[in-house]
Amino acid sequence: MIRELFRLSGEVSRQRYLVTGLLLFVLKYAVDYLLTVILFGRPWRRFPYLSPLGEINVLSQLYEFDQRHAASLIALALPFMWIGAAMTLRRARSAGVPPGLVILFFVPVINLLTIGILCLLPEKEIDRDGAEWRLNSAYAGLFIVALCFAVVLLGSVVLKSYGVGLFVALPICLGFLSVLIYNSDGDKSSLRCMGVSSLSVFVPGVALLAFAMEGFGCLAMALPLALPLAWLGGAIAWSIQNRRAARQGIGGIVLLLILFPPAVMYAEHIIAPEPPLIAVRTSVDIDAPPESVWRHVVSFAELPPPTEWIFQTGIAYPIRATIQGSGAGAIRRCEFSTGPFIEPIEVWDEPRLLRFAVTENPAPMEEWTPYNKVEPEHLKNFLVSKKGQFQLTALPGGRTHLEGTSWYTHNLWPAGYWQAWSDFIIHRIHQRVLVHIKMLAEAGR
Repeated sequence: MIRELFRLSGEVSRQRYLVTGLLLFVLKYAVDYLLTVILFGRPWRRFPYLSPLGEINVLSQLYEFDQRHAASLIALALPFMWIGAAMTLRRARSAGVPPGLVILFFVPVINLLTIGILCLLPEKEIDRDGAEWRLNSAYAGLFIVALCFAVVLLGSVVLKSYGVGLFVALPICLGFLSVLIYNSDGDKSSLRCMGVSSLSVFVPGVALLAFAMEGFGCLAMALPLALPLAWLGGAIAWSIQNRRAARQGIGGIVLLLILFPPAVMYAEHIIAPEPPLIAVRTSVDIDAPPESVWRHVVSFAELPPPTEWIFQTGIAYPIRATIQGSGAGAIRRCEFSTGPFIEPIEVWDEPRLLRFAVTENPAPMEEWTPYNKVEPEHLKNFLVSKKGQFQLTALPGGRTHLEGTSWYTHNLWPAGYWQAWSDFIIHRIHQRVLVHIKMLAEAGR
């Protein structure tokens, strides 16, 4: 019985795979706890397997870590790793998926997802005629979700890169690989393949939401870019597999596609392109002279709750503005739903121009999520307001043309696509403020 756990040949049912896995997990958890807490007196994290390195964030910290503790953990982990890999190899063979997927067993977080899916997949002999499409789709989903997780973790956590590698290269490769796997025999219709390529971005998106790595808002904004690119990748894969001779050498193509998104991400990380400074201007005409408008520009009372649909999605919106002092050097504080913008005044030309820098930015949005809160890396200093101004121009008849301008940068690429979103959002923010100022000035408050 014990010897069979280490065997690489043969197959194993999903029931036995699940029961054996649970028993081994309980045993290893207990052994690791006793070793860490009782023997070495170190603190214990409730579930350390999601982040095996724990407090080791950089390689230099390896020298400061308790090497005896680490060596003991590694030594005890080796037989469990062998058994887990062997059982996963046999379960993959039993489920009819390529045994090479055993490599996913060694990837943190992804290995839990891999194990869960292997526990759900039926044996290949069961309902073979009716389950072929579902089995191939499940295999494609497993592989694609695992690849997506690995690349997203690399880009967002390690390289902190939200660029062409993540938003362009990855969707194309996901669509290509999903169809390549699903249509391995070359006889699936183009419509079915396009459906599978669509799932290649939808399924990882749901998984990212479920694992609290992303919120619904950002996933929804990325979908119009990712979905057509996944279709493109799927169409290319289908056209290749539709010709028998062209299916030779697919293994090399798969390897290149797996490596391509990380390679693009790493290149972007090394090059670190300078984000452009973008200006957004919005204006309104007010039936009041500049002198009356000015005081509402400098600071304004609390705005009513927003009715615009965009602010119902979690996008930050302005609430009020206050100022400390007057003239250049005064500090303007514009409160948003996610926190304050701190705005030191640079130009105070009453009643014509108020220009300010921005030294502190709140989060641009609060993500929709099943959890209390998620904080993806792209919400931290990836959309940064640099400066802003209000310009007042006197019009005939005692009226005022008020123009608000914001200058900002973002580190999301392709810049043109994400600028369309950010410009739209900033215009809505400007309009909310300018319409409020117009109402106050025209009411003579």
